Amino acid sequence: MKNKGLIHIYTGDGKGKTTAAVGLAIRALGHGFRVCYAHFHKRPELYGYNEIQSLEKLGATIFGFTGGHPFCNKTLTREQLQREVREGLQFLSGYLTENEPDLLIMDEILISVRDGYLAEEELLDFISHKPEHTELVMTGRGATDKLIVRADYVSHVTKVKHPYDQDIPSREGIEF
Repeated sequence: MKNKGLIHIYTGDGKGKTTAAVGLAIRALGHGFRVCYAHFHKRPELYGYNEIQSLEKLGATIFGFTGGHPFCNKTLTREQLQREVREGLQFLSGYLTENEPDLLIMDEILISVRDGYLAEEELLDFISHKPEHTELVMTGRGATDKLIVRADYVSHVTKVKHPYDQDIPSREGIEF
């Protein structure tokens, strides 16, 4: 009998939310868990995000659902992002039913709720229908109070100081 899967949230304005999720994925893969990593609002083809390739090499199943975020991709419309996020959530619902992974990471899904591309209730409904044993990790800034109450683990990563504030650009292998 497998353990009950719990809900994790990694949120806040500090660096390390995705890094924490990827670290947990590596730990789970090392224990033979079936891991699915789904990203939202990222464009690995442009920015690298080599951690995604590393997870895939280690055996994780990878999915990407949006063409980025309007902050970095000005061609995206609100309607397009809403559709892409909802389609991603619908796809993951089916994937969970058919495959029942041990760990599902939804990287930056909280941005979808914060910025209005996904209703909070839609994500709460998704959570309530996940397989009982699947551990779920959600990352991104702006976790809502209802999502925080629903979660079992909540880590708030707070920026105290960051090189970006001193006009030091993102560095390959560290920030991306």
